[in-house]
Amino acid sequence: MSYGNKLRARIAEPGTTPLIGVYDMYSASVTADHYDGMFVSGFGFAASHYGLPDIGFIAWPDMLAFVQRLRGAFPQHHLLVDIDDGYTDVEVACHVVEGLERIGASGVILEDQKRPRRCGHADGKQVLPLTEYLEKLRAVLETRKDMVVVARTDATEESDILHRAEALAATDADVVLVDGVRSVEWIRRIREVVGSKPLLFNQIAGGKSPRLSLGELTDLGIDVAIYSTPCLFAAHQAMDAALTQLRLADGRLPDAGESAAIGVPESTRLLARNISRHQPVPAARESAHA
Repeated sequence: MSYGNKLRARIAEPGTTPLIGVYDMYSASVTADHYDGMFVSGFGFAASHYGLPDIGFIAWPDMLAFVQRLRGAFPQHHLLVDIDDGYTDVEVACHVVEGLERIGASGVILEDQKRPRRCGHADGKQVLPLTEYLEKLRAVLETRKDMVVVARTDATEESDILHRAEALAATDADVVLVDGVRSVEWIRRIREVVGSKPLLFNQIAGGKSPRLSLGELTDLGIDVAIYSTPCLFAAHQAMDAALTQLRLADGRLPDAGESAAIGVPESTRLLARNISRHQPVPAARESAHA
């Protein structure tokens, strides 16, 4: 089964499928121990790869190179990739989708934002004319083979949100995402106009949307939840705390036995799993688990 069809089948299962935002190979390595699905967040990639905010700096060759490294290390995980607006025009969007499917991405999210773009939970977003976006979306859908395509709208006007959600649901896109949803009531309204089409919800700390559990999302009819930044923000907090402590300790590293400190052995074991995922299970071990 192709990567796209595996993700499509996972989404069709009961409950809400979580996909965790990763921003580099190390965050992906940690995530792989906890979840079977990853989301390549534009917010996280712009921050980690360029040290810049998520306002349109990402170059598509950089994103393809990152996803290729991810697929090499995590051959069994679902990989959903944020490709913003397809990096401007229709031809580029289709080229990127073709390349991502070839290297093993499970799916992409294509948005209707107009440049200069913004994070989906930021103020000041503007959207393309719906007909222009639908033209790009249809071209991407015709280009993909089995890859999952999520149609995303960043509309902010109430009537436009529902109009666009309904229009996106009427296409051959696999999933619909309305980003920056501000309330549970609006989730219900969007769910109603989308009909039977799978619906995705974006959870981001400090964003505009309510914080909801997977159980609550399932009850609201949400099929997929992406968690864009838990790894990035946790790393920020942990690094800031560690460096503050190092400065206060006059540069003396904490003892390896203190608290739950990570050292060379723990880090090496984590990264070694990215090699072992590609190695066949020895016959003795197979028989032991038979």
